[in-house]
Amino acid sequence: MSQQASEQIYGHYIGGEWTDGSGDETFESVDPSNQEVLGEFHRATEGDVDEALAAAEAAEEEWRDLSYIDRAEYLWDVYHELKDRTDELGEIVTKECGKEISEGKADVVEAAHMVEWAAGNARHPHGDVVPSEIPSKDAYMRRKPRGVVGCITPWNFPVAIPFWHMALALVEGNTVVWKPAEQTPWCGQIIAEMMVDAGIPDGVFNMVQGFGDAGNAIVEDDRVDTVLFTGSSEVGQQIASKVGGEPGKLAACEMGGKNGIVVTENADLDVAVHSAVMSSFKTTGQRCVSSERLIVHEDVYDEFKERYVELAQQVSVGDPLEEDTFMGPVVNEQQVEKFHQYNELAREEGANVLVDRAELDDDEIPDGHDEGFWVGPFVYEVDYDTDLRCLKEEVFGPHVALVEYSGDMDRAMEIHNDTPYGLAGAVISEDYRQINQFRDEAEIGLAYANLPCIGAEVQLPFGGVKKSGNGYPSAREAIEAVTERTAWTMNNSKDIEMAQGLSADIKVESDD
Repeated sequence: MSQQASEQIYGHYIGGEWTDGSGDETFESVDPSNQEVLGEFHRATEGDVDEALAAAEAAEEEWRDLSYIDRAEYLWDVYHELKDRTDELGEIVTKECGKEISEGKADVVEAAHMVEWAAGNARHPHGDVVPSEIPSKDAYMRRKPRGVVGCITPWNFPVAIPFWHMALALVEGNTVVWKPAEQTPWCGQIIAEMMVDAGIPDGVFNMVQGFGDAGNAIVEDDRVDTVLFTGSSEVGQQIASKVGGEPGKLAACEMGGKNGIVVTENADLDVAVHSAVMSSFKTTGQRCVSSERLIVHEDVYDEFKERYVELAQQVSVGDPLEEDTFMGPVVNEQQVEKFHQYNELAREEGANVLVDRAELDDDEIPDGHDEGFWVGPFVYEVDYDTDLRCLKEEVFGPHVALVEYSGDMDRAMEIHNDTPYGLAGAVISEDYRQINQFRDEAEIGLAYANLPCIGAEVQLPFGGVKKSGNGYPSAREAIEAVTERTAWTMNNSKDIEMAQGLSADIKVESDD
């Protein structure tokens, strides 16, 4: 699929064939900056998902029997295509999900890094040699693929996150059925084309375009051994609940967050303000790791607030394809409505509004983009109260609360951890003791010190605790979700000797 909108209706990739599927419904990909239609796609039915799963199951044995190295060779072709097409695909990411162009390109670079890591890992040592109590025994751990992996990915990282899921799943010997986000099917189409270009055998990789019903069909099917999901907490919890009740089936779900940054009395305020602005407004607040809570010590609160508010009033909102844009549009009308609803909720709960660019002035909207889904920063201060919904519920937009605290790090940690989520957080301090207390006590899966509360390199696990997740569907930790471990013990002696002093003697009744 080229960079230009096409009149062709694009379909699914199942069992080594492009297909329109069995349904009559189609849907459109829309540029959120101007509502231009980018492409039209067939919507998958449950029958299409069934066909894709049948293809994946049929291909499972032959794919599993290849070596790690041979499986990884297919991925190296994908890696090189991602590298060669970074600028082109970055622009497509920006057009389809609205994040500014440097983020669009970074999305593709992250995908390339993930494929590089997964393919390179094929030549690294695998398994663990475990000492045995018995000198004549060898004991070690082996892994084998679980089988069919269902991958369901979000719109905000439409190239990177699919490869978080699929690169390792494939290299480890699993077959895949993937449903891209319905907001970003164009990116899904291009990724599927890359897999075809790489010559991945028929049925090993399958893609179905569609909505939640297609994703649900993947989750509920008995042929799926593992579900890898990144997306909203509501959907992820439903998936985890369904899969958790099925013996032998696994789900690794990375979900949302109500992430906080603690700015202590010992913070470097240059670092603090820079980190907070990046964390709050990058991707227009539409990252699962975006920070919607800034927890600031009273000694530095006034200066921090003044500097942060000044920048929030000035950050550039504009055409995401332009290099000088910091914030693009949000993804769709539903997200605009949700943003405004939570802004109103904050007011109802007693917030003092500091920055209200929620509805941009006409001169702030780029020419030719009047129909886009535009919002700007909304910043407020509020006295901490454990019952405030505006401090507990994820907005997924540039909606930010400043909370002043007094006392020591114990109080800061009490406020920071008072949320049902536990994905990401940061501490800004020049005192290593405060940093280490945050490291040890923050109830999160991703932690940062003197950095923005966004991002993670691909070799690190990415996921959270509490309402934010039940696994790590990326990088090294995803291996746990897509493989099964076998503890293997081999006796090198003609005699049988048992551990723990267990007798190996076979005793028989006497003939007397």
